[in-house]
Formats: sequence, C-alpha cells, structure tokens
Amino acid sequence: MQPIKIALAAFGFTLACSATFAQTAPDPTLVGQGQYLAEAGDCAACHTAPNGKAFAGGLPMASPIGTIYTSNITPDKSAGIGDWSYDDFQRLMRKGVTKQGYVVYPAMPYPSYARLTEPDLKAMYAYFMLGVQPVDQANRANGIPWPLSMRWPLHIWRWFYAPTAKPFVAAAGQGAEIARGAYLVEGLGHCGACHTPRRITLQETALSDADGPSYLSGGAPVDGWPAPSLRNENGGGLAGWSEDDIVAFMKTGRNKHSASFGAMNDVVVDSLQYLSDSDLRSIAAYLKSLPPKNTAAQPYAYDDTATKALLSGDASTRGAQAYVDRCAACHGSDGKGYEGVFPALAGNPILQTDDAVSAIHIILSGGRLPGTKTAPSYFVMGPYADVMTDQNIADVVSYIETSWGNQGKPVTTGQVAAIRKTATPVNP
Repeated sequence: MQPIKIALAAFGFTLACSATFAQTAPDPTLVGQGQYLAEAGDCAACHTAPNGKAFAGGLPMASPIGTIYTSNITPDKSAGIGDWSYDDFQRLMRKGVTKQGYVVYPAMPYPSYARLTEPDLKAMYAYFMLGVQPVDQANRANGIPWPLSMRWPLHIWRWFYAPTAKPFVAAAGQGAEIARGAYLVEGLGHCGACHTPRRITLQETALSDADGPSYLSGGAPVDGWPAPSLRNENGGGLAGWSEDDIVAFMKTGRNKHSASFGAMNDVVVDSLQYLSDSDLRSIAAYLKSLPPKNTAAQPYAYDDTATKALLSGDASTRGAQAYVDRCAACHGSDGKGYEGVFPALAGNPILQTDDAVSAIHIILSGGRLPGTKTAPSYFVMGPYADVMTDQNIADVVSYIETSWGNQGKPVTTGQVAAIRKTATPVNP
C-alpha cells in the first residue's frame, strides 16, 4: 500500500501544479528554490506574528481604515492554503483574488508579485505546499468597521490601480545584471510598497522606474518611520553610496554611512541577508541606475566646524551640550561614529532632508542594530523619552541635522511632542 500512497500523492500534486511536475513529486531543489524566493519576498515579515508559528498569520497591520490581520499561508487544509491548487495560488499572487473569490487588501503587494515569472511562482507554490509546516490556526477577523469592511470596493480598486498580471520583461537595452536587480526590486522585493509615495486612494504612484521618477523616491512612514529614497540622488538618496556600500547594508544592516532601523531591521534579518551575493550585486546595480527625482539637491560635503568646536571644549549651545552629554561617546565629536558598531551621523541620508521624523523617533524610542549571519554583533541604543524633554530633543536633533555638513533643518518642540504621542520603546 505504501508505494500506492506515494504515487497518489505525487499525482495529486501534479494536477495542482500542472504537467510541469510530471509523474513524481517535485525535486527538493525546487522546494529549496521556492524557499529562497519566499525569503527574497520577505513573506515571513507579514505572515508570521511575533512569537507565532511560521507563516501562520495573525500579525496586526495598521491601515487608514483599521487593523488588518495577516492570513495563515501554511499548507493546513482547514485554516491555511493546503487545499489551494496552483491556479488558486497564482491568481492570488498576480491578481490579489483568493480561492474564495474576494480581493485582498492592498496591504498585500500583489501588484508587485504580478511581475513574477511562471517558474518562480511554481517554485514558491512547491515550497509552501511541501516545505512549510502546516499550522491549524484560524485566521483572525480584521478590525475594520462597517461599511469600510465591505469587500466589493476592492474589486473596483483592483480594476483601476492593479496592473495587468504579466510577468516581468526587461527594459530595452537593460543589461542582465540590472535586469535581474529590477526583477527582484520591482517584483518579489516589493521595495516600492514602502519606498514609493502613495496617493490618497492608497495605490503606489509608480510600480517601476518606467512609470516615472517617483518610483522609490521615498514613502510614507511605516510604523512611524519614514521610508527614504532608494534612487541614486542627493538629499537623502543613495548618491553617496557605492554598490559595495549598498550590498553591505543589505547583508548586515550597516555600512560606513548609516545603519538600519525601524521596519528595515526586519527586512534585513528576515530577507536580504539570505540573498546570494550575485543577487545583492544586481539589486545594488539597479538602484544605482535610477536617475534622481530630486535634481536640485546638492552632494554632501563634510564640514569640520562643529568638530573643531567640540574638540576645543566649545559646547555653548544647548544642542551641542546635549550632544556632548548624550551622543558623542558613541557617535564621536566628528559625527562619524564607529563603522559597523555606531552609525555615522555626518552624511547620514536621513539627516539630509527636511523630514526629521526618523531622527526624533530614534531618540525617543531608541534604536536596535540586529545581528545577521555575517555581522552577528547586536547593538542597542536605549530610548530617551523618559529622560529628555521635548526641548532637549528638539535642541539635539536640530544640532545633528545641521552639523558636519548635514543638510537637514532645525526642528521644533511641537514636532517632538507630536511624535512622542505614538513613540514606543524599541524592542531590545
């Protein structure tokens, strides 16, 4: 009976996935490829709740209309997607339509996933059906009040704003390396979901660079942390970073210019650190190929005026004194920090724009530099919300925003007070 059971299982999977899988269960290599792609897509970030089981869902996601709870995508037949065929799976990934026929909220970046190739989708399906542990955990009802909870408007939204579900095609003249990077960034990586502005109707203003320079030009805050520009531009973008710098950041969450924080920590830990060096190189090459949207911003140039003043014992302004008392021991009088340990403030991209939210948020909430497989050291900056007043924080943020050649702007106590209302200490 055992050989018969194996044959039947293989045949059932073949029907679900199409004739591609022939008469036997998929090779483990295919499941491994699917796992790699699921990591590249950072599926765990949304579908695994804190301290929850892998891909069992239940993660709360704040949205303008209420709280959305992510779904169970394990192969459990009652609570997950275990009874989904490949066609069911690819329809969700390309069109945002579930097996039950309703359209998912655009919190799932299916407009990006629509770019996946057929072989990659089949590999992911194989992984979720055969490489993931089934979990019998029922999906939680969304916290969205009626009438906003009605699903039929999502069909209209999809009709207007979701693209035609076609796999990625390289742009004319695009080399193989940059094309691979574009495929990963625009598709599985869904980087635009955070780093591209959205309209009032919640659609991204661009889904690729072909749609215009707003693509990856910086997005709205995610859990209170603004998403910076990923374009090759000054004034907060990647113009000052080499491809090596970008690769180092994706692999370790740190480089000589900055360090990851907020939601980007999870992207590095759960996704980017697992990508191959060649894929990381392709992503870096693609990002460096994106021309600037902000053409007026000037390149960063280090200015040692603040450094000389501090080294001579001049901390006469409130901001300078607060910096000496609270920040200089780690970030240095020169603002350059200690590479791989304490991030640089001088030239840091988040300090080159008019938006000081991230700087204020880090001081209020603290920061966490997570360990990765190639940079296992773990560093934490404690929160200062309980020990610094709004005036103290406004003073020190204004100081670092405008010292060492940084192009940011002074901030007010009102800005600090507004962010303090929602700031919560970072998990150590």
